[in-house]
Amino acid sequence: MLGLSPAAADRAARWSGWGGPLLVTLLAGLLRFWRLGSPRAIVFDETYYAKDAWSLLRLGYEGSWPDRTVADPQILGRPQVIPLSDAGAFVAHPPTGKWVIALGEWMFGLDPFGWRCMTAALGTLSVLMLCRTGRRLFRSTLLGCLAGTLMAVDGLHFVMSRAALLDLVVMFFVLAAFGCLLVDRDHARSRLAARLPADEDGRVRPDASTGDRAGTGARPWRIAAGVCLGLAASTKWNGLYFLAWFAVLTLLWDVGARRVAGARRPWRAVLRKDLGWSVLSLVPVAVVTYLATWTGWFRSDDGYGRHWADGRGGTWSWIPAPLRSLWHYEYDVYRFNVGLHTPHRYESNPWSWLVLGRPVLFHYASPRPGTDGCRTTAGCAQTILALGTPLLWWSACCALVYLLHRWALRRDWRCGAVLGAVGAGYLPWFLYQDRTIFSFYAVVLVPYLCLAVTMTLAALPGPPGATRGRHAGGVVAAGVLVLLIAWNFICFWPLYTAQTIPIDTWRSRMWLDTWV
Repeated sequence: MLGLSPAAADRAARWSGWGGPLLVTLLAGLLRFWRLGSPRAIVFDETYYAKDAWSLLRLGYEGSWPDRTVADPQILGRPQVIPLSDAGAFVAHPPTGKWVIALGEWMFGLDPFGWRCMTAALGTLSVLMLCRTGRRLFRSTLLGCLAGTLMAVDGLHFVMSRAALLDLVVMFFVLAAFGCLLVDRDHARSRLAARLPADEDGRVRPDASTGDRAGTGARPWRIAAGVCLGLAASTKWNGLYFLAWFAVLTLLWDVGARRVAGARRPWRAVLRKDLGWSVLSLVPVAVVTYLATWTGWFRSDDGYGRHWADGRGGTWSWIPAPLRSLWHYEYDVYRFNVGLHTPHRYESNPWSWLVLGRPVLFHYASPRPGTDGCRTTAGCAQTILALGTPLLWWSACCALVYLLHRWALRRDWRCGAVLGAVGAGYLPWFLYQDRTIFSFYAVVLVPYLCLAVTMTLAALPGPPGATRGRHAGGVVAAGVLVLLIAWNFICFWPLYTAQTIPIDTWRSRMWLDTWV
């Protein structure tokens, strides 16, 4: 930096690298924690996860409840009369996400704020992670903060951060794994470059023997990614698709690193030097993490199916009975999930998700005139609509096309990483088009859609040699689009936060007939 000593410039760079992301995170946190306990009601599928989380706190596994609709009024403010039975209940998802919700209930009780506060915390922290991840991906603090800002004002991410559901938790751990793998990529390349010979001017040059034979040393960030992916899969099983994709992605990154280092046979070098540790750092670590999240169930006697395998012989009798019981339980869960075809008013086909064809109404109330802030004789509405900020998502559709074009023509590794993450979170749902599925599952895509939009906005001013007019026009166009996205989020704010608004105002924001 001009006028600064090297040490001062380094400190300034570190401050800007954290200061900007922390300011964006503060904004995201203020938005997400504002009146978090409102509405004081059980919203959509909170009726399952808030109660299962409370059961985990009390029993270590999911117990049984009476009819959930009947039990709901007894939840709010009266945990001492909750009719929780210690009989194990069959549940459709692993326990990690519910343990996350349970942490909030442990701190603040069985109350709307209590069961929502941890998803709000993870939603806020995910904005910080995206700022830092974007900074590393684009080598720009400004672009990293832009990506985080876009996610801070995305409606779907915002709504899911304020509800005790599982998909936001999956998004958090997957994004954490993505960031860990980016750090691992940089560290591994730095260690490989340090082993390359330098010419008389001190410049590193590729070397075939080093590229083929040098090791990259310990890779703790890759192990951390394996833990995060295990936590994602133990929240909902769609985390497994990210595990598969990230395993492939790291392999491709290692091949690229070997090729840049001068390896004559980069694939062979990776198979000999990197593949074993790559697989061991991700898959086994994720499996061990997944099993560890079932500790409460393993320690119980009454968890659903806990003793199914006791006393059973057969081919697999050499496997400990608790593991066989868990396998049988998980098989039942798999059959339930793939066979779920119960019609629902707000279900949607994945073809419509990116264009926001059918958002999900989490909460609706219609206060009468003169009550609950309704000041019009025509009636009012209160809604929580799980809808992405429309201008952001529609811009993201165009941005994905741009990234695909850039990856195909320039082989930009950043485009491949972002597109692959979107594909891992999106494409598998096309295998289950007959199943009852909802568009809010797409919250796991939001970080990568924001990265795609950021990369596209960064390209608008043109390359370094662009004319002054092209550069100025591109900067203005990018700034206008960001402001429009922010305005769009503010416009839909009442629909995200259950604010009382006139029914005509609500109708004016139903831009598509399928949103009603």
